[in-house]
Amino acid sequence: LSWSKAPLPAAFPPVRLEINDSEGHPSSSHQTLKGTSKWATSLENLLEDPEGVKRFREFLKKEFSEENVLFWLACEEFKKTQGKKQMQEKAKDIYTTFLSSKASSQVNVEGQSRLNETILETPHPLMFQKLQDQIFNLMKYDSYSRFLKSDIFLNHKKSEEQEENSPEAQTAAKRASRIYNT
Repeated sequence: LSWSKAPLPAAFPPVRLEINDSEGHPSSSHQTLKGTSKWATSLENLLEDPEGVKRFREFLKKEFSEENVLFWLACEEFKKTQGKKQMQEKAKDIYTTFLSSKASSQVNVEGQSRLNETILETPHPLMFQKLQDQIFNLMKYDSYSRFLKSDIFLNHKKSEEQEENSPEAQTAAKRASRIYNT
């Protein structure tokens, strides 16, 4: 017995329903995670969301370790820098702000990993990668888990849930449901 994998006749084209919310934006039954739900899945997701970064910075400030996320963000920005002159300037800024022994916002990286100032003359996009990875792991395995239990995170999550359960949100969901069911 063999089954034919012939395509469906043209009389049966695939059906694709698009459901729009009250503002006309496509909505989906497979809603992607947003806000605190997305932040709680990984530090990477948190750092991709400007609001998440804002809340995480707020938390780290209270823990006296905001320099970690600021350094990580500066390194991400540095990777996008074009031109040797701009790279030299940004590399020097990162070094003097976060890595120098006299840095105003010194990050806690392993001594052997510290950069020698001479490397600043020949910058490259990934020159801070090893140090950035150290700081990322420090945040991931230390402050991130505390952030998820913090009042800052929990209160933001609670306000999101209240917004989702507001009469306006429910009305939009009912309208979308009516559109779908007609």
